[in-house]
Amino acid sequence: MRLSRQRFETLQQRASSMRHAPTPSEEKLFQELRGGKLGVTFRRQVPLAGRFIADLYCAEIKLVVEVDGGYHADRERADRRRDRVLARLGVHLLHLDAALVMTDLAAAVERVRAVVQRLGPA
Repeated sequence: MRLSRQRFETLQQRASSMRHAPTPSEEKLFQELRGGKLGVTFRRQVPLAGRFIADLYCAEIKLVVEVDGGYHADRERADRRRDRVLARLGVHLLHLDAALVMTDLAAAVERVRAVVQRLGPA
């Protein structure tokens, strides 16, 4: 799918503003994943497929980590549709509950680590 220049710029601007105002759970998890701490590089708020913004994305293994908080409770159907589109593109998805990240960060990181190890760097 080819994006119009306007849509591309709008998506980029939205992702940028989201990077500058992360949710507490996204920020907390990113601090544990950043800098290649799991042997791969994660980036925050990455536009994908011309219409989605992934919370955390590792291009090396095509892994999206979504930190699902209250916002996602009202978007289950849209989230499932997004997941199907990304899966068709070969992107793997891991959903983590924001409450898990906030209350048991080690367990959340371990779940990410397990998926990273399973997928292995490309």
